[in-house]
Amino acid sequence: MYACVGFYATVALVAGRLTEHRGRILALLISLLVTGMALVPGGAIARTKIHKASDPLTGRGMWIWYVSRSSGGTASSIAATALRYGVSTVMIKSGDGPNMWSQFNSSLVSSLHASRLRVCAWQYVYGNHPLIEAQVAAQAVHDGADCLIIDAEGEYEGKYVAAQSYITQLRKLVGQSYPVALAGFPYVDYHPGFPYSVFLGPGGAQYNWPQMYWKDIGTSVGGVYAHTYTYNGVYQRAIDPLGQVSSRPPMGQIIRFRQLSRTYGAAGVSWWDWQEAGSGGWKAISIGAGNLSGVSAAAAAPVLKRGTAGDLVVWAQEHLASAGYSTAVDGDYGPSTQVAVQSFQTAQGLTPDGIIGPATWTALLHYSPVAVTWTHGGAVMASAADVRSARAGHTLRLAVPKSASLPAKRDEIAAAGGRG
Repeated sequence: MYACVGFYATVALVAGRLTEHRGRILALLISLLVTGMALVPGGAIARTKIHKASDPLTGRGMWIWYVSRSSGGTASSIAATALRYGVSTVMIKSGDGPNMWSQFNSSLVSSLHASRLRVCAWQYVYGNHPLIEAQVAAQAVHDGADCLIIDAEGEYEGKYVAAQSYITQLRKLVGQSYPVALAGFPYVDYHPGFPYSVFLGPGGAQYNWPQMYWKDIGTSVGGVYAHTYTYNGVYQRAIDPLGQVSSRPPMGQIIRFRQLSRTYGAAGVSWWDWQEAGSGGWKAISIGAGNLSGVSAAAAAPVLKRGTAGDLVVWAQEHLASAGYSTAVDGDYGPSTQVAVQSFQTAQGLTPDGIIGPATWTALLHYSPVAVTWTHGGAVMASAADVRSARAGHTLRLAVPKSASLPAKRDEIAAAGGRG
């Protein structure tokens, strides 16, 4: 059944060259076909046996973009290098959009498993054919991947419906408990239109691996930690920092990145990437680092107030609705949201200033976000009836948030590779 992936990818590419009307019809057919594959009794997906490895998302990891450019390109040489430098998990590129990469296959995974390495698959996604992208991801799981990493960046800005289609289909194919991580932009506030609340929301990735490439971003190691954790923490997913040995940062910076991962309580840390790591980089990720003394993790949280817009506002609004307050869920901190926040603060014994700061976030995050189905039309307001329905466990159907159209302030990791 997985052999059909190439067929569907070809169909999708042809669809892109058709008229808009024909493209929509063909996209619907693809959706039905791919969804049907997940439901075929006794089909390949139904029979998939997922390799079980202990804690695939912890420890020291190294990312592989091209296998052929990593320690000679053989499983034995990759395993030898990994074991030499204490790498316990390798993250290998398995797909690019609707296309599976042949370098990720069951033979390679089995060989690396035999060397006691954990193997995670990572896929760069675009959102043009989300159902097929989900199928490509599931192929890597079928090939024995211990976890799946979604590399979603600029192409997914604003694509709430596509992100939801991808995540929903992926979970149908691999199950709700299979370990999935998002490796995306580290600075949430730079990307108000990116659907973090979908990728990291209910049913989405359980882990968050922000690409914290301090040298490419142009900041310090401490700076990238403080900024990333301040804005990512409210999504309540385990954060495993992804640092860089690319661009040849000084060894001392790499070591400090490792030390700060412990300060921030990360269970694992990984590095981009194998083919660009020099001897100094390999040494820096493996020699004794120790812990930092006199340094504390940043305890800040994003501050939202009237006029703020972006996915962080969407996330807060989803929690307000879950807590029982009628509000717009549109990513725009307008009058209805301010009133809802003030009412919530009063009920929680907080100062009703209408500003979501650390104390209000703490109270809000005691509630689970409401389940939302994003559509290209419909209501933006969670009415009192909607709130009652959501609290009863029903899914709200809402229009894509207005904030989805906001442009990125900057692509902070533009200097890093991964596509192509």
